[in-house]
Amino acid sequence: MIGLQETKATQDQVPAEAIRQLEALGYHHVWHSAEKKGYSGVATFSKQVPDLVQTGCGIERFDCEGRVLRTDFGDLSFVNVYFPSGSSGDLRQEVKYDFLENMQAYATELRRERPHVIFVGDYNIAHTEHDIHNPKGLAKSSGFLPEERQWMSDWLAAGFYDAYRVAHPDAREVYSWWSYRAGARQRNKGWRIDYQCVTEGLKDRVVDVQHHKEVLHSDHAAVEMELEWGT
Repeated sequence: MIGLQETKATQDQVPAEAIRQLEALGYHHVWHSAEKKGYSGVATFSKQVPDLVQTGCGIERFDCEGRVLRTDFGDLSFVNVYFPSGSSGDLRQEVKYDFLENMQAYATELRRERPHVIFVGDYNIAHTEHDIHNPKGLAKSSGFLPEERQWMSDWLAAGFYDAYRVAHPDAREVYSWWSYRAGARQRNKGWRIDYQCVTEGLKDRVVDVQHHKEVLHSDHAAVEMELEWGT
């Protein structure tokens, strides 16, 4: 599966030739776009047709922004999420806190129903000092605020595992996002804010997680998780 966040497009805005090429490679695709043009949005691509597609989390103020897309494959639920950023000011920071609180409730309910869940996406939070290049200097920045970091700790304590830390518990200076300013990517002055979080039953199936910094498709790296699957 491939999860994209901040697509900023509806499916009909994507060139038809690109869609044909995607389908020629054998990918099924589902989209959940924001009502506002050129904003937010998520899309999931898979070689297998999902058994269930659920767009949104059932909360209109978030669903209109195209932030949550669930696809089920057998007993696996793949939840593709674009968490809000609070970097534009206090109002959006409050929206972010609201989303975090409701996402915790959404995930708790889903875990009761589904044995295996992956929450993949741009969380817009660097969890620990090892996930950001300048923890002291950025301690008051959205994405590294104490309340956000505590939410991430609570999220993991409630039943999720950060797949990258499962595979690489002691890794340092590995990031998934860099500002376009001041050559941050070349200098590796980044943040690790993109995660694949898995439930208990999937923890031991995590083979590896890699950040492909060399893929220059955006200000984020592509993050790849290899998961052992089967009977």
